[in-house]
Amino acid sequence: MKTTQLNWILAGTFAVAVVTGCGPAKKPASADKPAEAPTKTANASSVSSTPDAAPITDLDTDLLKGAGKKELTEGDRAWQTLQKSIEPPSFPDSWQEKQPSKEEVAAFETKNGVLAGEAAQRVKEFYTKYPQHEMAEQAKTMEMGLVNAAVRLGNTNQQTRLHELEEARLKDPKLPEEERFALRAQQLQRRVDTTEKQSRTASLAEMDTGVRELQKEFPKREEVSSLLLAVAQGRLENNETDKARGIVEEVLKSKPAGEVKDEAEALQKKLEIIGKPLVLHYKALDGHEVDVQKMQNKVVLVDFWATWCGPCMAELPKVKAAYKKLHDKGFEIVGVSLDEDKKALEKVIKSEEIPWAQYMDGEGGPKYAEQFAVTSIPTMWLVDKKGVLRDLFARENLAEKVEKLLAEP
Repeated sequence: MKTTQLNWILAGTFAVAVVTGCGPAKKPASADKPAEAPTKTANASSVSSTPDAAPITDLDTDLLKGAGKKELTEGDRAWQTLQKSIEPPSFPDSWQEKQPSKEEVAAFETKNGVLAGEAAQRVKEFYTKYPQHEMAEQAKTMEMGLVNAAVRLGNTNQQTRLHELEEARLKDPKLPEEERFALRAQQLQRRVDTTEKQSRTASLAEMDTGVRELQKEFPKREEVSSLLLAVAQGRLENNETDKARGIVEEVLKSKPAGEVKDEAEALQKKLEIIGKPLVLHYKALDGHEVDVQKMQNKVVLVDFWATWCGPCMAELPKVKAAYKKLHDKGFEIVGVSLDEDKKALEKVIKSEEIPWAQYMDGEGGPKYAEQFAVTSIPTMWLVDKKGVLRDLFARENLAEKVEKLLAEP
């Protein structure tokens, strides 16, 4: 996918990431800003510092290198003007310091959906006026990417146009397999998005069916294995453990390599520990020993988090509320912090009045995030009164889930 199309999608989908989770491996470069807070250039191409200079993207580079031109034609100048006009807007400055609300993110996506549709129209006008230009075919591809981004960002007025563009492209016998696969995959994504409004189970079923269709049409593409693992992750989150396990085993039997292999093995680790006693013990920051297996008859939340993670801090009030409500009934929390700065962690524990034990992961002891294949935070697990790990996705409806486990014999 070329830079411009990708940027438009990032302008919406990365905004969602800001309010959902962040990677646990390392603290971001700026410790005093929320993790995953987008920078002003996070969704932009490499742009010249002068305000009226043409942004130099990969497409411009192709153009300027193309024929070794000494002078730009009218079409060349129109192309550069087009490039400037279709850059997506930057994230609001306020998001640098404060986590945006879901409503703010939704409004940002809606606005970008409209703007992406307008950008697609300008691209169409370019290749219509300059059909023989070197970048005319590339512009047609850009148009489809921008229309797809508009639809993904909620601009339903572009749906008919997107369908027309996709079908026309798919009928081309010379269409490269990579592009055909990308088109089929984005069609599947829209199907899943539609069914997700019905229920989580329905969207998983639709995705499972669609990925199997892709598997038949593109049996040798590695991306299919990645999509299968996405289905497995969804099944796991939906407490369909056996279905998730079957998919992971299928992928591993195909002997994948690289990131696909790593992802499959990480999912396999999670599937191996769910439904079994959780072995987690450490010396807390305050010096006392914590052992989940010695906390039987209690429901225990294991909270993987960090003070530098914006979504983690956004979840903290909910976690504290659940603890206050249910602690006297047998609810306990143990924290596993991915912080690297002990003083920063202790400062937050004090200022937020966090009463439960904390462990700095890997600080002279086990690296539990690595051991348990925790790939993003906040990650919250629930252990039942028998010490068995029951839920790997306790973040949603936490209090209700705890009450349900407390009610078990």
